[in-house]
Amino acid sequence: MEDRAYEKMNIQWFPGHMTKAQRMIEQDLKLVDAVCEILDARIPRSSRNPDIDRLAGDKPRLLILNRVDLADPAVTARWRRQFESQGYAVLETDAKSGKGVKDFVPAVRRLLQDKLKEYEAKGQTGRTLRVMILGIPNVGKSTFINKVAGRKAAIAGDKPGVTRGKQWISIDKGLDLLDTPGILWPKFESQEVGEMLAITNAIKADVLDKETLGANFMLRLREYYPQALTERYKFTPDPEANGFELLEEAAKKRGFLVSRGEYDIERMANTLLGEYHDGKLGRLSLEQPDDGSVGKGE
Repeated sequence: MEDRAYEKMNIQWFPGHMTKAQRMIEQDLKLVDAVCEILDARIPRSSRNPDIDRLAGDKPRLLILNRVDLADPAVTARWRRQFESQGYAVLETDAKSGKGVKDFVPAVRRLLQDKLKEYEAKGQTGRTLRVMILGIPNVGKSTFINKVAGRKAAIAGDKPGVTRGKQWISIDKGLDLLDTPGILWPKFESQEVGEMLAITNAIKADVLDKETLGANFMLRLREYYPQALTERYKFTPDPEANGFELLEEAAKKRGFLVSRGEYDIERMANTLLGEYHDGKLGRLSLEQPDDGSVGKGE
């Protein structure tokens, strides 16, 4: 789909307290053996903080694709292959239910097996490994840590990026996790990143124009999951229609009528986003990996 099909939006998001949080993370990286980044499996590209590659340097990296229960499994498998081909260790989890979480500690030990051998050679057998856990706001980081720890160990902040001080969490005798505030980055590299974060609630959708966000989401659904629109809203999306026209068609089917025979596309946009958050559109991945695959998620 051509970029011009999407409506442009002005997206600005970087509260001042995130600068402080980012500096703290940069400082604390020297204390850890590895970096674990938690991503939203539905938007692995947009939920990756581009600054982390620079900050982490050559430290071993583990990527966790969280919320796999909400994502298209075929697309998640492709993302996993792509990240592994780039040298990352990858784990798929659903922190809410605990699925895949038990594999975290073994994955960390595999990732740091050279470090463990190094400690052993120095006579430091049993030395504790330290891993920093990073992730954007609302990606399920605290839930994940609590599941791994088997107790309520991580404190979720009320606001993204609010610094709570260092939170070291002991998982077992040989592994400590360093929890960090959820941070975003100063400038989104594209409008699409901001939209994906808003659609999945990583940032509040209220900072954007809801109708435009809903219209652009409609275009993405038509491109990748037209059957979701047909099944949920009972219409076949016109390939020539713009996003607002698709919203209007859905509003007609729902009977969202306002005065003078016009349809309430703002209400439809809110309904679309709400039903997506509630999982009523099915397991949908909103980003495709650049792996050369022709097929899209079923």
